[in-house]
Amino acid sequence: MRLSDFDYTLPREQIAQTPARPRDAARLLVLSREDGSLAHRIFRNLPEYLRPGDALVLNDTRVIPARLRGRRAGGGAVEVLLLRPDGPGGWEALIRPGRRVREGARLVFKDGILEAVAGPRTAAGTRRLTLSCRGDLRSVLDRIGEMPVPPYIEHPLEHPDDYQTVYAKRDGAVAAPTAGLHFTPALLDAVRSRGVATVHLTLHVGLGTFRAVEAERIEAHEMDAEWYEVTPEAARAINAARARGGRIVACGTTAVRTLESVAGEDGTIRAASGWTRLFITPGFRFHATDALITNFHLPRTTLLMLVSAFAGRERVLGAYETAVRLGYRFYSFGDAMLIL
Repeated sequence: MRLSDFDYTLPREQIAQTPARPRDAARLLVLSREDGSLAHRIFRNLPEYLRPGDALVLNDTRVIPARLRGRRAGGGAVEVLLLRPDGPGGWEALIRPGRRVREGARLVFKDGILEAVAGPRTAAGTRRLTLSCRGDLRSVLDRIGEMPVPPYIEHPLEHPDDYQTVYAKRDGAVAAPTAGLHFTPALLDAVRSRGVATVHLTLHVGLGTFRAVEAERIEAHEMDAEWYEVTPEAARAINAARARGGRIVACGTTAVRTLESVAGEDGTIRAASGWTRLFITPGFRFHATDALITNFHLPRTTLLMLVSAFAGRERVLGAYETAVRLGYRFYSFGDAMLIL
């Protein structure tokens, strides 16, 4: 398929700049894969579409304040986005302006609380940094780092937790699994009260989820690796739901990619951890995902390709056209879809 097959037009004013308040007040577009019908609801209505015995699968990754602003020693301003650890004291990172930061250059953040030495470029276009800091790195990042919100969100966050799910607990992501931003503790309680199991797995969202697709033939695109873990307890809970006739409802594309990375041909989930490069495009056979909660994604992205694989490209783009016409809000802080 061609990259242009996943394009659509969105008015700029429909790119959400702030989250819905309360979170579960976002709109919910419900799409049936069986007949293509659409229903227009509010996210807090989600439990009405879940059945006793289902399992709701949530990605519990936690976004770290990985955006750093500093200076080159003796030079100009620099911005760094830490992506993931890379050996003792090392991190893979993005640097701007990268061309002006030579290998061996020293970068200084917040009066020297944190320093870095720039390493070589990787094949993926990132850089390796060697960090040194005064104290625990995680504590230092909490003090001087910023939440790495997408560039299309131009308004400053009112609170850092706005870009964090209420169930986030495992540090490691550089972007939020945004479909989960709509949940509140009360809504999760309402889901469980219907006899639906909530199951956590982890995929640390990294550059791979959001890297632009540049190949016109999408089959030529390669995903960057992202780290995941499905614990034995999570695998047992998901398999038990399937055994009792329940559906596996994945919250977000990251949950889908994790589930499908560890699923057998019969849909059985195995406990595992490691790195996945799974790229889901139309024609993919889903083994473990029965329903999907997702946001509205940017055109020409791997995220839109995954959703199109799950529900059909023409059907998804038709739903997007309806959402645009009816004024839905798009992208990370935008409204949601439930695909059944």
